[in-house]
Amino acid sequence: MAKTTKAAKNTKAFSVQKLKEQYAALKADTQFANDRKRWQSNAKGFLIGLLKFLLIVGVSYVILGPVLGIITSSFFSNADNYNPMVYMIPQEPTLERYSLASGYLDYWKTVSNSLIYSVTLMLIQVFVCSMVGYGFARYKFPLKNLFFGLVVVMIVIPTHTIMLPLYMTFANFDVFGIISLIKGAPVNILTTPIPVYIMTVFGCGLRSGLYIYIFNQFFRGLPKEIEEAAFVDGAGTWYTYFRIMLVNAMPSVITVAIFSMVWQYNDTFYGKLFLISDDLIISKKIAGLTANISTNEKIYDPAILQLYLDAGIVLVMLPVVIIYVVLQKYFIEGVERSGIVG
Repeated sequence: MAKTTKAAKNTKAFSVQKLKEQYAALKADTQFANDRKRWQSNAKGFLIGLLKFLLIVGVSYVILGPVLGIITSSFFSNADNYNPMVYMIPQEPTLERYSLASGYLDYWKTVSNSLIYSVTLMLIQVFVCSMVGYGFARYKFPLKNLFFGLVVVMIVIPTHTIMLPLYMTFANFDVFGIISLIKGAPVNILTTPIPVYIMTVFGCGLRSGLYIYIFNQFFRGLPKEIEEAAFVDGAGTWYTYFRIMLVNAMPSVITVAIFSMVWQYNDTFYGKLFLISDDLIISKKIAGLTANISTNEKIYDPAILQLYLDAGIVLVMLPVVIIYVVLQKYFIEGVERSGIVG
């Protein structure tokens, strides 16, 4: 019995030793090592790809889910809205929501005014912020770091914290007492877009601090040899800036232009603060859409009023979506190269 047990132990030890030798031989085999590395790489790539897929699906659900819900519900009829079996896809689609919403929004006139307002502010911001960013990137002057710190403060501090001083400034607008000297009293320029234009011209408009930072980062990345070569050829400062530097900074120009256009178009903060007419800012006018429809059309059901509001939201989003679809290639390239990421 003892001999049998001893023989079994010897056989087991021999088998373990043999397995170890085979494993060592396989481990030493180059082909096996390469295959193992490839399997590990493929498994790692699969896990990373799966994580990216889940992340994209999650973000898309959070962001695109409500948008798709608004778009589909804007086509709902009354029957679809009250039918618990209808989800996302209407059984009796209708355009009546869009017809009524566009009428109360005075859509084509209002959206044209909004686009003109947004585009003019965008052009001013691109011109002013690019010059300021170029100055910070290329020139040395007293208190440069302090001024650039103030630009960063413009990015960090919420505009709501200075809304009262802004309101009082433009409600009693008086430049160094000159207006009082001429007219006898300060002027009230509220209810007009003039305050927004004044702030934008002086580099204090909506998110101008961010745009200055973007241009500063981009111009700092351009080689100084470009300017030096232009100066050697006899080009002046303005010629070099407009014909050489600004042309090379086109990715950041496109980025800032799209950001400025979209944010000005969607902004309601300054519109409400300065009491600008709803006919000039469509994103502000849509806030009263359901109240107007309820009063004039005698529709009091909140669920039905929400369908009209959804249609109005889709109409407001449409110009921005078209702009992005047309310029998405240049926008993505501009974001990658303008220093806003990385």
